[in-house]
Amino acid sequence: MHWIARVPWPLPALLAWGAAWLLFSGAQRVAPVGWALLLACALGVAASVLGSTWWRRLLIAAGFPLALWLTGAVAVSAWWWLAPLVLLLCVYPLNAWRDAPLFPTPHQALQGLAALVPLAPGARVLDAGCGLGDGLIALSRAYPQARIDGVEQSRLLRLACQLRCPWAKVRQGDMWGTGWDGYALVYLFQRPESMERALAKARADMAPGAWLASLEFAVPGVPPDGALRIGPERSVWLYRVAARDKAHAAPAELPDGTAAGSRGRRYFGR
Repeated sequence: MHWIARVPWPLPALLAWGAAWLLFSGAQRVAPVGWALLLACALGVAASVLGSTWWRRLLIAAGFPLALWLTGAVAVSAWWWLAPLVLLLCVYPLNAWRDAPLFPTPHQALQGLAALVPLAPGARVLDAGCGLGDGLIALSRAYPQARIDGVEQSRLLRLACQLRCPWAKVRQGDMWGTGWDGYALVYLFQRPESMERALAKARADMAPGAWLASLEFAVPGVPPDGALRIGPERSVWLYRVAARDKAHAAPAELPDGTAAGSRGRRYFGR
């Protein structure tokens, strides 16, 4: 679904708004207007994943109810107009707005990762910011004998992810506030500007020899310890925590105030 990022703006918004209006018009024939409004707003919130930035996602989610309110096409209780905001906050909590959009990991993206980063049976693996669980599925295919965990800020997405991936342990919480200690590998698909922070957290939390794997985005200025090529323009960038990272890394600010390393490292690429 990486094609979503290439759809020209504002086409995603127009498609989402049109679909919401069609659903609202049809639902009114079989349900009260308030429930029709709720269904259409839910569709808009679900379609907000088509936005590549937070303000675009907000426009996609809010476009239909805002247009309906401005036109005065229907009269519903004022309480129903809170539905879009509640749905949006369930999917995108305010303290998660700094993190990446909900772009799923292709299920075959991590094929071959076990050859570059072999893990012992029963090793613990974390998908930091697991969304709907596509990264968990990819990790389970790469490491079928590993113990797969996920952490997701949104309670709604966390519930959907756990139902979709019952074999994984999915927790609700902030990926930056969750400890990464005890994991042999932490995987993430975040923003480019988050990568320095992610490496600093990995060096602060994880044991020497553990790995940080990032789909598509490398840590600026830090040579990776390896890379898994998954296409002409995409890679999974690999960073291994070394003992010297723990002992000599320059301090960096993390959410809990922990000091972490931000120094570069020698390239051990494959």
